[in-house]
Amino acid sequence: MSRIGKRPVVIPDKVKVTVNGKDVLVEGPRGRLSYTLPNVIDIKLDGGKIFLMCSGDTSTNDRFYGTARAVINNMVTGVSQGFAKELDIIGVGYKAEARGKEILLSLGYSHPVVFPLPDGISATVDKQTHITISGCDKKLVGEVAAALRRLRVPDAYKGKGIRYFGEVIKLKVGKAAAVAGGAAGGS
Repeated sequence: MSRIGKRPVVIPDKVKVTVNGKDVLVEGPRGRLSYTLPNVIDIKLDGGKIFLMCSGDTSTNDRFYGTARAVINNMVTGVSQGFAKELDIIGVGYKAEARGKEILLSLGYSHPVVFPLPDGISATVDKQTHITISGCDKKLVGEVAAALRRLRVPDAYKGKGIRYFGEVIKLKVGKAAAVAGGAAGGS
């Protein structure tokens, strides 16, 4: 049995959970999310907690069990507190600007890049080089942050590009530095 799946999900005061068969609807101050449980998982609401039960005892069912519990826990956390991902833009002339439901990016291309934000996601830009993506759906926040990063992946030699906040990029040594290092010990 999955150890994660056995733990109950605690429902905060401001969150309302509705179960209709295999469909779970979670509503809170930051939005509403829905999820359809796999057929092998049953759900029970009891005293401000959500309990999941697994009908089979195979390793595949255990995976569904733990995953379903984690998804429901993320839904409850998302509608009550929300999720955020931060991105840094590194490079001369690289900058971003939030314009309603889109982000305008200058990333060294011949044209500015317009990135539309999906419903349920908001973005703020600080100092033109720091983007914060936030929303109630953890999966969608991560997907949007990854899509933004893919617009200009950090360069391996200078580190220019869009990176996650706190991400460390290991830089490669350039060809000129490698040749100079090899020639120093020559004959």
